[in-house]
Amino acid sequence: MSISQLANQIMVLFLLMFLGALIRALGFFKVTTISEMTNMLLYFASPIVIFNSFQKDFSLNRLHILGLVLVAVIFSYIVMIVVAKLIFQRVQDPNLRRIARYGSVYCNNGFMGIPLALALFGNNGVFYGVASMAGFNLFSWTQGVGMFRQQQPSFHEQLKQIFKNPNIIAIILGLLAFVFSLKMPTMISTFMGDISSAYGPMSMIVIGCNLVGLNWRDLKLPRSMWITLLLRNLIFPIITILILRLLGVTGVALYTTVILSACPVAGVVVLFTLQAKDDTKPAVVLMSISTLLSLITIPICFALTML
Repeated sequence: MSISQLANQIMVLFLLMFLGALIRALGFFKVTTISEMTNMLLYFASPIVIFNSFQKDFSLNRLHILGLVLVAVIFSYIVMIVVAKLIFQRVQDPNLRRIARYGSVYCNNGFMGIPLALALFGNNGVFYGVASMAGFNLFSWTQGVGMFRQQQPSFHEQLKQIFKNPNIIAIILGLLAFVFSLKMPTMISTFMGDISSAYGPMSMIVIGCNLVGLNWRDLKLPRSMWITLLLRNLIFPIITILILRLLGVTGVALYTTVILSACPVAGVVVLFTLQAKDDTKPAVVLMSISTLLSLITIPICFALTML
């Protein structure tokens, strides 16, 4: 995989996002439509894509590499959480402090990263990408959501949030199918393949739809938010590269994990802010700017893996 190929794929994704923005701007999609499509992709299409990526012959080497990637992802999250807490602890506004900390650590690796990995590396990319998704769900629904709540959720509640996530269920079922070499019938495999083909384009169109409606003339962010953008889009992905290199991860596993780690701020930061009954505007603007910047920073981070 060359940088030019990645740049071309990024441009294709940008065009799909532009198409989504155009569709929304012309009034063909309403807010409720976008919300329903988002739920369809997250709760139905994404788990199918993940499960389908495990439909391959069992290989101890693949399982070993996946384990190394998972260790790297977990260690990366621990480092990012500690660094973000230290950097933003002096931010006075509690809402901005929470958004800055969450936004710098947690990225949109499922909704943007998986489609990109699928487009670039096929099912192999998604296979190694599930480690990043597992890490995201593990930390986001424990440490992440805890920042936005007055009362810390119980351990039982945290486990419930993690394991009722359809993507986690798909990872567990897919891993079992991989280990025991359980293959789906041809008709089911074709069905899952068709869903996988549509997942990437539809995800980008929905992301584009969500970028419409903002007042782009009023994109004023406090200094802490700009630091968040630097950390999320560039610094933390570089840290992930170093950790992966130390563990000896190479090839598709390295490229996929780095691309997913370089994805923009996770959209769930808006949901958590809303649940905390705080102002969501900084979160929305942060997510939107981070998404646009990622069209430049993802290729940069990918290029660094070649050094």
